[in-house]
Amino acid sequence: MRFILLLFVLIQANFCFAQQEAISISIDFQDNSFEEVLTKLESKTDFEFYYAKNWLPDSKFTKTYKNATLTDILQDLFSNTDINFFIGSDYRVILTKNRIIYTELPENFLEKSKDSIKKEATVSAPVFIEKQKTLQSSNIETVTIGRANKNIRQRQFTITGTVINGLNNKPVPNIAVFSKLIGKGTITDGNGNYNLKLPPGLNLVETSLLGYESVKKNVIVYNDGVLNFVVNENFEQLDEVIVESDATQNINDTTTGSSKISSEDSKNIPTALGERDILKIATTLPGVTTAGEGASGFNVRGGKTDQNLILLEDAVIYNPSHFFGIFQALNPFAISDVNIYKGSIPVEYGGRLSSVFDINAKKPSKSDFKLEGSVGPITANLVSEIPLIKDKSGILVGGRGAFSDWVLRSLNDSELQNSQASFYDLIVKYDHAINEKNDLTVNAYYSDDKFSITSDSIFNYNNRLLSAKWNHLFNEKNTGSLIVNNSQYKFNIDFEGSTNANFSQRFQIDETEIKFKFNYIPNEIHNFSYGLSSKLYTIQPGDIEPRTSADLIVPLSIQKEKGLESAIFLADNFKVSERLQLDVGLRYSLYAALGPISKRIYEDGVPRSDNTVIGNEVFENNEIIETYGGPEARVSARYLLNNDFSVKASFNNNYQYIQTLSNNTTVSPIDTWKLADTNIKPQQASIFSLGFYKNINVNEYEISLEGFYKKQRNILDFKTGAQLLLNEFVETEVLQGEGKAYGVEFLIRKNIGKFNGWLGYTYSRSFFKLDSPFIEEQVNDGDYFPSNFDKPHDISFVGNYRLSRRFSFSANFIYQTGRPVTFPVGNYSINGSTFVLYSDRNQFRIPDYYRLDLGINIEGNHKKNKLAHSFWNISVYNVLGRNNPYSVFFITENGEIQGLQSSIFAVPIPSITYNFRF
Repeated sequence: MRFILLLFVLIQANFCFAQQEAISISIDFQDNSFEEVLTKLESKTDFEFYYAKNWLPDSKFTKTYKNATLTDILQDLFSNTDINFFIGSDYRVILTKNRIIYTELPENFLEKSKDSIKKEATVSAPVFIEKQKTLQSSNIETVTIGRANKNIRQRQFTITGTVINGLNNKPVPNIAVFSKLIGKGTITDGNGNYNLKLPPGLNLVETSLLGYESVKKNVIVYNDGVLNFVVNENFEQLDEVIVESDATQNINDTTTGSSKISSEDSKNIPTALGERDILKIATTLPGVTTAGEGASGFNVRGGKTDQNLILLEDAVIYNPSHFFGIFQALNPFAISDVNIYKGSIPVEYGGRLSSVFDINAKKPSKSDFKLEGSVGPITANLVSEIPLIKDKSGILVGGRGAFSDWVLRSLNDSELQNSQASFYDLIVKYDHAINEKNDLTVNAYYSDDKFSITSDSIFNYNNRLLSAKWNHLFNEKNTGSLIVNNSQYKFNIDFEGSTNANFSQRFQIDETEIKFKFNYIPNEIHNFSYGLSSKLYTIQPGDIEPRTSADLIVPLSIQKEKGLESAIFLADNFKVSERLQLDVGLRYSLYAALGPISKRIYEDGVPRSDNTVIGNEVFENNEIIETYGGPEARVSARYLLNNDFSVKASFNNNYQYIQTLSNNTTVSPIDTWKLADTNIKPQQASIFSLGFYKNINVNEYEISLEGFYKKQRNILDFKTGAQLLLNEFVETEVLQGEGKAYGVEFLIRKNIGKFNGWLGYTYSRSFFKLDSPFIEEQVNDGDYFPSNFDKPHDISFVGNYRLSRRFSFSANFIYQTGRPVTFPVGNYSINGSTFVLYSDRNQFRIPDYYRLDLGINIEGNHKKNKLAHSFWNISVYNVLGRNNPYSVFFITENGEIQGLQSSIFAVPIPSITYNFRF
């Protein structure tokens, strides 16, 4: 009988509640406060509202309803607030702040273990918090972000806010906002704003910056929201506090062989002549090296220098160095960071086989004027950040130049006094926040080198870049970018001798690209990126003309080359499980060589030469000459062995449609570029990587061990004695063959403490194979031989020791196996003439390379309200005075062959640099 009575009561209650839900209300609100809205509803209906007045927003509400339910009205009213409501069966409406009132427990709640409840809480409401976590400290403020929602099933939410100085109410830039428990953090921008992703539930969020008191808050996260901080200045002596954002990124992300170097990383590392050089830091990392001291370009994992895509703000920079690689062509104070990809190359990048160097300029401040620069023994730099519209737009302007001409003229050597060696570079970046969904950045860059060292020739080369990027937020799940850029590289050689053989020679390459890329995040499992791009190349391979009418130089102009490279790409980074994450992408690239041009036709099955030409074909403007292309797979995987130990693997295959023509041992600024056509095929490569990554003591130490294997096809090399510069028919002088490279890279890095730095070791080999049925097209009998940059052993150590807050010491040590060279091994006579007999190509090696650099860093005092902050760097490059050979060459004197070597820095090079910041 009791059961029947209880059942009747429940049925009656549900029936009454259903009747309440079905009540239609017609009501009009015109600029009413929230309290007035609730009062009108009470007078219009039988419902009573229970709430605290201080919960209600101060805003007004305007809307007209006709035959609407109470639920619909309340959902509209509280949609942008943190208030939830519960409609009871007794015509009572209870308002709650953030919370949801549940009328029943989740399904199978009583059968679940505590761990399973915790796990469910991370993906949906309600959020369950362990008892021992509820209060970290009784005097820490507890803040609730967002309001509970039964329909939200996210694993993390975005918390934004501003950090304000409690003394003057000004924003505090560069202050860390982080959660130690989950190992995530970020820093505020120039306007004191930050963005931090946190899981649902209770989080302890802290702030930290030298000179400010730390603020802690218990934050209960239900949804995206805003959390602001007010911090007070504190000038007491503090222990060292180091906070890293994405401290476990090296463990958790799916990319292999990737590194990120910030501009600050180059601040304390000794370099030649005191110049900060973020790209030189890259060569201290495993897998990245150069052919020699002072050499331009990089050899990454056994690849040629032209196989690296070097981008500055999305535009290609063809020669990122000044003065044969001694200085970088980038103002160190204008650069924010560089991302290096030498294993897993993101799907949006293409056109190169070995690596991508993605260089980002600093974002200009939109709130305060800033000035930063340095003066050294050879160069001076200056960068200013100028707000244009408060908190909306700003511009960065940087300039840098060398005054080495003055140094050369001051020397006692009469030949050097007539020499010149100068360079400069300029950079401008404009950043404008149009509105909440659109922002625009525009960048311009120009660099110029001119030098003539004890020579009658004046060499001049320059880079010019222009790029624009428009970012658009479609909605919370979709973003997109439109990128347009143009790059130009050219060089000139002006020869003025004592005879009538003076000439001017030029080379130029231009490329223009348009790219659309999009990002779609449907949920916490998948992250899609996709887009398309198209790039137009135009190359003037070279021309030469007499400087005056009296010069006996025959004018020559090589035919222009033109090509169109396009691609479409799609990738998905998705979590298979908590331990396994995949990044699977496909890029399809298509290249077309275009007219106008006249091409030779050679006889099939025989070496290409002037004697095997059987015809000539003329192509009109933009007529397709030849096409190449194919799919490029980008696959990588990460598996977590535990929270601080992971294993990763990747596979890439790439096409490269442009390459350099050079028979120099090291890179030269007058190397020319060549597009694929009917006679020269594009290079291809397949790259496999496998690595293990371990963090120790919450990222105090990072350890990685990674191996790679690279197989290359259609690698471009040259015939013995080839003439490549100003050759109309260069296809008769080059060979294409196979390449392979493999190696193991080890890195241990210490990130925290007075002593920090890293030790890297690489064992790698790089080989080429140029085989043919014809002897004249074989090199080393068609067997594999070491490439010019094959250096089996490479050890780099970078260390910094902070003696105090103002004084620190730094050291840099490098050891490398000597690179391969070809030596004369004898001579022979034919018809009374003596000729030199050379060894197999790259059979011998020059002496091993090693160098030690030391530096002392002296910072000014750390008073906050100073007009300017200063920093002195005193360094000695090549402390041991090692006479490392740059190249080896041979001369014949009195019938004997003598070997000589040239060096760039054969003695210790001291320098002192003054840095300042306003």
